[in-house]
Amino acid sequence: MEFVITTLLLMAALFITVIGTAMAFLVLVYLRDRMQTKNAIHRNYPVLGHMRYILKEMGVFFRSYFFSADREELPFNRFQRDFVNNMADSQGGVIAFGSNYPLHSTGSIRFANSFYPTLEEDVLHVKKVTFGPDTVHPYTTQSYFNVSGTSYGSMSDSAIQALSAGAKLAGAWHNTGEGGFSPYHKKGGGDTVFQIGTANYGVRDKKGQLDYKKLAALAKNPQIVMFEIKLSQGAKPGKGGILPAAKVTQTIAETRGIPQGEDSISPNRRKDVGSAEELVTLIKRVRETTQKPVGIKFVLGRSKDLDAMLAAFQAHQVFPSFITLDGADGGTGAAPAALMDHVGMTLDESLPALMAKLDQAGLRETILVCTSGKLVTPAEIAWALSEGAVAVNSARGPMFALGCIQALQCDKNTCPTGITTHQKRLERGLDPEVKSHRVANYLTNTKRQVGYIAHATGANCARSMRRDRVFRVGEDS
Repeated sequence: MEFVITTLLLMAALFITVIGTAMAFLVLVYLRDRMQTKNAIHRNYPVLGHMRYILKEMGVFFRSYFFSADREELPFNRFQRDFVNNMADSQGGVIAFGSNYPLHSTGSIRFANSFYPTLEEDVLHVKKVTFGPDTVHPYTTQSYFNVSGTSYGSMSDSAIQALSAGAKLAGAWHNTGEGGFSPYHKKGGGDTVFQIGTANYGVRDKKGQLDYKKLAALAKNPQIVMFEIKLSQGAKPGKGGILPAAKVTQTIAETRGIPQGEDSISPNRRKDVGSAEELVTLIKRVRETTQKPVGIKFVLGRSKDLDAMLAAFQAHQVFPSFITLDGADGGTGAAPAALMDHVGMTLDESLPALMAKLDQAGLRETILVCTSGKLVTPAEIAWALSEGAVAVNSARGPMFALGCIQALQCDKNTCPTGITTHQKRLERGLDPEVKSHRVANYLTNTKRQVGYIAHATGANCARSMRRDRVFRVGEDS
């Protein structure tokens, strides 16, 4: 009995202490709100005024889980995220009782089925393509769905390792993004496209200029199969980036060739490329140094700029092995809203335009086209292939496969799934071994469904689809 009484007294004391502490805290908040002059809501409605901002921050999560329909949410709706997760788990992909896709909405992707679809016994293996057949070390691959640029530093150690290993399991490639070739790319072991960004991370000298000796040494690594010179990216065309000091660990500093514990800023464009002529010079020199395929990545803007670029290629007979066309719908990199929302052409605008220009110049077979920018579902991938792309690269699809929940904290180092953070307590939740298989499953199973579309249109493989079999609602068809 005495024990019970003692326990109750302790619980009562604890209760009073908690309540007293809470009341004291609220009194302090009240006094601070009344005395400050910065925020009118807090001054006029002390304590209660904070609820507005709490609910505002929580609104995105309530909308996601309780209020938004499956195809309403942005940037990626619940259907898209669930699709990726189902493919990553090798489940689903089949729906019942009718589609909830907006079949009649302007811009919706539709494919014209054939009266005589391809029989299963007539299905062919996907055609191989060769990048840089005129180089010493060309790259031949069957893969048409790959992991797009995901920078080490922006992404965690475990995330990079899982993406690289997942790409290897799926027979795909993994683009480094501008963060350099890290030890975790090496652990993953997948075919790697090394992106030479505007800051030349991984291949820079002390002044930030491209170091061709480092580039030549890197090119000897057989895991690196191609090089990509980045002119711009979809999330922020015409704008560089910043890696906060808190994210610049020793390994990141060594990989990128920058000081540890300091903000790292990439310029808004390459300082050595200010014209089409200078771009030609850079492509030629990088190819001679690496002896491997060299491509360029950009967001399409003015058509006259593209005309000048293609004319320079033809005048000098120097051509990139490929163009990675990014769309304004890209967005893995944190960027100013003004740029992400309003600058650059989206892929549905720019890909047909680019292919038309290449056709006019007779360069479709010489310069292969890859795409990146928010393509995660089979229909989106099949559309790009039908328009003439030989490969589709996706970053956010594989990120969802890693476990991304679209928490929209990529730039805060607080990613709850351990993908875009270097906080060890958060990163420990991401097991590279487990997640690599999810990435591989997503890539493989999605390609299988792209094949379903191809066969329905009468094509015998995904790379055989043609533009006359696809249209967007609202366009002439």
